[in-house]
Amino acid sequence: MLNIDFNTLTSKVTSTNTIKLTGKVKKVVGLTIEVEGLQAFVGELCKITTGGSREVLAEVVGFKDNCILLMPLGELTGVAPGSEVEATNKILNVKVGYEVLGRVLDGLGRPIDEKKLDYETEYPLDNNPPNPLTRNRIDSIMTTGVRAIDAFLTCGVGQRIGIFAGSGVGKSTLLGMISKYSDADVNVIGLVGERGREVKDFIEKDLGEEGLKKSVVVVATSDQPPLLRLKGAFTATAIAEYFRDQGLKVMLMMDSVTRFAMAQREVGLTIGEPPATKGYTPSVFAMLPRLMERSGTSSVGSITAFYTVLVDGDDMNEPIADAVRSILDGHIVLSRKLAAKNHYPAIDVLSSISRLMSEIADEDIKLKAGDLRDVISTYNEAEDLINIGAYQKGSNPKIDRAINIIDDVENFLKQTMTEHSDFNETYSKFIEIGK
Repeated sequence: MLNIDFNTLTSKVTSTNTIKLTGKVKKVVGLTIEVEGLQAFVGELCKITTGGSREVLAEVVGFKDNCILLMPLGELTGVAPGSEVEATNKILNVKVGYEVLGRVLDGLGRPIDEKKLDYETEYPLDNNPPNPLTRNRIDSIMTTGVRAIDAFLTCGVGQRIGIFAGSGVGKSTLLGMISKYSDADVNVIGLVGERGREVKDFIEKDLGEEGLKKSVVVVATSDQPPLLRLKGAFTATAIAEYFRDQGLKVMLMMDSVTRFAMAQREVGLTIGEPPATKGYTPSVFAMLPRLMERSGTSSVGSITAFYTVLVDGDDMNEPIADAVRSILDGHIVLSRKLAAKNHYPAIDVLSSISRLMSEIADEDIKLKAGDLRDVISTYNEAEDLINIGAYQKGSNPKIDRAINIIDDVENFLKQTMTEHSDFNETYSKFIEIGK
């Protein structure tokens, strides 16, 4: 005899929503879709059924009169006046688990290699940062394997750093070096608004097979809708949060925050926000801390984050660079002048700073870094006189010392992509300079 649990059946029947509420597309203007006859909340995921029975995912971004405004998470091809729109009563989540390691995902966390993705749970893309009072203090060093950073700009586990540079100065290459050589347990790399051609180059050349094994790469290329590029940054952050919640040391790298800001500017202008500084809308400057405050330490694990900033015209004080610098715990400036001299990584140590180095680095490292910064500064000021032969040796002891050891300093700062320097090796070489 069949046993039927009528209580379970009754609860399922009463909790089932038998009414399907839909709206219709009224108008499409640029990247926005106006829908009438539908109730939905900001951030809700909606499905638009096109003429060919294809479904287009879109998110509610605002309201206008009696209509809701949607922005697509895919192509608008096939959407017509009267197309049916269904609210899902859900927000976007990303599938997470140890199975995502070594995989390349799109801006919504879906695999782009067309292979099945196993997962353990789902995390919301839009999450709150940890409570400030539950964050562990940063007291240990995160080794990056890059001598210039470990010695002059020592980073802590859970620190957030910006990499500021113009185009073609070596941001992606530096990220690849850090991802391969750092002592993080997991790397999460977000390529937001980058060229499609560069994705495979970065994975195979900069990251390499060994680097990919402990990494998750999230890709939202420049040809994709602005909302999808925005979601790419939040997807990468949500995946990093999952691994942090497992008690791991996570390295989050995002290239680039500027293209994230540009995507938010497109969204803001499309839904009617007024342009502010250099055309960036107010929501851009509200979104940046909302994204970056999610990284850092928590009560169980840490996310050490490197965010690249593509500065327009090498202007380090343009609006996005200025806003990001005020949020983060330090900045690394890449110099086009150094890159032109074949000095890689092209890190300008005089313009760069780690705000936590004074708290986590050993006293002898701090003293040596200060001494060698003085040497570099002294040499740069006198370089023109030295090159034209106008400086007489013995005129200034500081300049004499700078001339004697500047080559050793530059050789220490230069490092090839395939050259790994562990912290002990970096420390011993650093202390020996100028002795």
